[in-house]
Amino acid sequence: MKTSTTTTTLLAIATSYLFLLITPTPKSTYHSLFISDSLSDNASISNHLKTLTRRPHFAGSEANAEAASYVVSVFTSSNIPSHMASYEVVLTYPLSRSLVLTNPPPQPPTTFTLRQETYEGDPYADVAQEAAPTFHAYAKSGTVAAPVCYVNYGRVEDYLTLKEKNGVNVSGTIVLARYGKIYRGDIVKNAYEEGAVGVVIYSDRKDYGGGGGGGGGEVKWFPDERWLPPSGVQVGTVYGGLGDPTTPGWASSGGDCERLSKEEVEKRGEVPLIPSLPVSAADGEKIVLSLGGPVAEDEWQGSKDAPHYRLGPGPGILNLSYMKTLIGGILDVGFQGKDVLATIQNVIGAIEGAEEPDRFVILGNHRDAWTFGAVDPNSGTAALLEVAQRLGKLLKKGWRPRRTILLCNWDAEEYGLIGSTEWVEENREILASRAVAYLNADCAVGGPGFNVRATPQLDELIKKATQEVKDPDNSSQSIYESWTSSGSSPLFGRLGGGGSDYASFLQHVGIPAADIAFGGDIAGYPVYHSLYDDFVWMEKFGDPMFQRHVAAASVWGLVALWLADEEFLPFDYLSYAKELQLSMEILEDEISNEDINLSPMLKSIKELEKAAIKINEQRKEIEVSKSWITWKKDHLKVRELNDRLMMAERAFTDRDGLFGMSWYKHLIYGPSKHNDYGSQSFPGIDDAVKMAKNTHTAESWHLVQHEVWRVSRVIKHASLVLVGQLT
Repeated sequence: MKTSTTTTTLLAIATSYLFLLITPTPKSTYHSLFISDSLSDNASISNHLKTLTRRPHFAGSEANAEAASYVVSVFTSSNIPSHMASYEVVLTYPLSRSLVLTNPPPQPPTTFTLRQETYEGDPYADVAQEAAPTFHAYAKSGTVAAPVCYVNYGRVEDYLTLKEKNGVNVSGTIVLARYGKIYRGDIVKNAYEEGAVGVVIYSDRKDYGGGGGGGGGEVKWFPDERWLPPSGVQVGTVYGGLGDPTTPGWASSGGDCERLSKEEVEKRGEVPLIPSLPVSAADGEKIVLSLGGPVAEDEWQGSKDAPHYRLGPGPGILNLSYMKTLIGGILDVGFQGKDVLATIQNVIGAIEGAEEPDRFVILGNHRDAWTFGAVDPNSGTAALLEVAQRLGKLLKKGWRPRRTILLCNWDAEEYGLIGSTEWVEENREILASRAVAYLNADCAVGGPGFNVRATPQLDELIKKATQEVKDPDNSSQSIYESWTSSGSSPLFGRLGGGGSDYASFLQHVGIPAADIAFGGDIAGYPVYHSLYDDFVWMEKFGDPMFQRHVAAASVWGLVALWLADEEFLPFDYLSYAKELQLSMEILEDEISNEDINLSPMLKSIKELEKAAIKINEQRKEIEVSKSWITWKKDHLKVRELNDRLMMAERAFTDRDGLFGMSWYKHLIYGPSKHNDYGSQSFPGIDDAVKMAKNTHTAESWHLVQHEVWRVSRVIKHASLVLVGQLT
């Protein structure tokens, strides 16, 4: 009997030991480890950023190719297989540019240097000349001379104010606009539509130079304070489309692929048809001083110590000249020819899923910068490399994701989201059937305060992640606690604008997406796209201890891990239905005096809510009924339910796309016609309403009703996908 008892005990011990050997470590253990202090490393992130930003690295440059190699090396050292996906694309670069202001006699003319100045002790002074000159990518070549008109931010409503309140017509003038409020490409587009012959855009001290506050005392700027110096200039693209302008809708997969001619590109209306230049606050104020005419209203004025702003036109006359080359050295005589193409390189790292390798969770950030790019975009690149290194450490400990994780580092984003768009267009069909979500980080760190924009089914997941990660500026609380106590309302922004690489994934294909950052307010990051967005600025003002970078990587990676590892995709479409209801109520207020029937939308949203409740109940039923005996059948049920959750976002797209912007297929979130940065819900309806309010015709209001019906239909389609049954 004693022997039998001993044998039984030994067998029990052996069985327990064997169970421990074959029972895998729970995924939650790895997830907790991912955000632990033992895996995070602010010194490593700081080193990544310093390495990436040691030289200016615009798309097509040797320095940017070196940065791509660095990203590959970090992926490789983290045991993440990677490759470069290259494309041959048309990029523009200034060959010559000049700006001369002719003042009324006896004042002499002013020739602007169009140069950003280094400062005493600048550690990057020796490489500053490698930065992109102050120009607008894809601006029209040409020389124009005309009186100047001041147009505030260059919005549609600003031109209405000029005409209706002040009797000022900008036709035949060069307009002076200040940066802010809307996308710079739309500033140029709006000016062209008003009859202007050229555009100059400057960074007003009120917005970027510290002149907007109410405090007294002398305002200081970088390197003493975070503000943009008087010579600072915001460089950027004025292209109105996404991807290579010569290959709209298909990938620039080689020098011999089909391409549009210069004339065909211009007919599409996405490249400007009048020349433009960006200038500094100091230069902008000199031009303002040359203007007469009516005094601008109070909201149009500059900082307290700025000159009094008048509207013009004239008497100051600007002579603006700009000649571009297409990278490769050929003047602007057409887009055809291999010798005008630049090679851009996306870096793609992949951790293959162990159970569902054909389902992709994608993290993305771009690498190219107009200058040094410490905030935009390489704070995001440094965070991406931190995520990669942490995942590499998890791999060494035995973790494997259920689904494939892709780490993507895009090129040529600054020219018009080119690298990500070309890749999405080339892989559209695979992504449409296999991509779970796209998680973006561009300016990942520009200051304090968590900021996120997302499609609504990701809201609860992101909230949960922020509850798990410590606030980098107050370790006694979570990011969620500081975020929700900040008073910002609503907590989540949406992804209607085309401001970063999520656009192709969400707005073209219909893939759930999010964009995370710390900071986000331009007042906190006024050196945007200027020479002064460097490692010194980041170390002094953006993130001195690099703990915000650590936190950004933690939230970003944790959301990705949950999406990759959870058996059931953690999407919540009840949040989507609630958000659509709120957006519809805002729309209802906007058109309350018009005869527009919104009941089709209301009905569709109710159907989406019911479908979301139903799929949540089905998930619970599967969880309760699962057993080893029915494992195979349950596995198929889980897969089928996850496919419905994954594909529902695709249903919000429409093959015809937005009116006048057919590349944008998503009818819930997309850009406004007059502001590519504007994050609009129901963008087609919004643009139609604006048009109807301007034209006051029955036909225009009929178009509004048509757009309401279109949105109603895609919401219904999403409900049908969630339910998973044919009608």
